[in-house]
Parts: sequence; structure tokens; C-alpha cells
Amino acid sequence: MDAQTWNERYDTPELIWSGSPNQFLPQQVEGLEVGTVLDLACGEGRNAVWLGTQGWEITGVDFSEVGIAKAKKLAADNDITGTWVTADATTWSPPLDGFDLVLVFYLQLPATERRAAVKTAISSLAIDGTFVLVAHDLLNLTQGFGGPQDANVLVTSEGIIADITAAEIDLDVELVIERAERIDRAVSTPDGDRNAIDTLVRVHRVA
Repeated sequence: MDAQTWNERYDTPELIWSGSPNQFLPQQVEGLEVGTVLDLACGEGRNAVWLGTQGWEITGVDFSEVGIAKAKKLAADNDITGTWVTADATTWSPPLDGFDLVLVFYLQLPATERRAAVKTAISSLAIDGTFVLVAHDLLNLTQGFGGPQDANVLVTSEGIIADITAAEIDLDVELVIERAERIDRAVSTPDGDRNAIDTLVRVHRVA
């Protein structure tokens, strides 16, 4: 989906998703020293804004200018000041000093574009920084609920690790894999709770 498609999808009076953070985010940042954070492909900004309420200095990047506008409003509604950039996650050039935390949540792209976005994320990491990726897992297509119904944009932890390893070599950085696994996510529906299957990968950059 291109930027115009997402502009049209985000062009609603209300948020498409809630203003609350993704359910996996709080536990993934627990214990991290508060610093700078990049939310790459931030959409309407809910994860970045929540981190702003926790004291993080936030930057959100998304290729949808409508999404960025809604993120700015959500930040203002929560008395949060952030940096918001309209740019493509696959081609954006991050600042040289990097970020203490980089997030990529549910950026579902074909393999070539996904590898480019992962490389952008890794290149955005400061030394001692943490990268967290959450995405719809390939297994969700047949055994889970919701999410894209196109195998070409679904992921596996093995595929994400391969992307990260390629970025590590290209960028000449050293990374430690802290988590790489499938995780279940409860989804409330009118017919009761359903189970979605996601991939979660967490990486730490060392000196």
C-alpha cells in the first residue's frame, strides 16, 4: 500500500486504532533508561505519544502525511512535544547520533522493502540502543485471527533475524538478539476473544 492509500485510510475524524499503546510495548521498554525514541512507520502516533508521557523524547516517521497530522494532534492532546517527519521508512536517513530506542510495529511489507526498513531501523540505533519489532506472523494466515491475508507481507522471526544480520554486516555494527519468537495476542470481537499470532524481535546494539 502506498502513501496515498494510507492517507485515505487515516482520513477519519477519529483514530483508526485506539490512542493507547500496543499491548506489547510497555513490557518491552520496562527497565530501559528513558532517552530518545524513534517510532518508524508510526502511523497515528499512539506508541510514540505514550512513550512521550513516560518521559521519552519522541520522533515519529511515517510516509502518510494524514497519519503524521493525527499523530501531532494526539501528541498535543496529551501535552507532548515531539518531532514528526513525513518520510518513507525504507529510504529515510536518520540523524547521525541515533536513538536509544527504535520501534517498528506492524509495518507489513514485501521482503525487499522490509529489509530496507529494517536496515533503516538498525542504522537509527545509537550505541547501547534497543530495537523492537512486532509484526503479523506468517502463521497467523492459517492459524490466527485478523491481519493481512497476504503471505508476501507476513513475517517470521527467522526472516527478521536474517534481515537484521544483513543490516549488521552492511552497517558494520554489532548486535545482540535478546528475543526472537512468536507471541499470541488476544483480540476482542463481538463473538468473543480471538487469538492473533505475531512475531516479536528485540535487539540490542553494543559498542
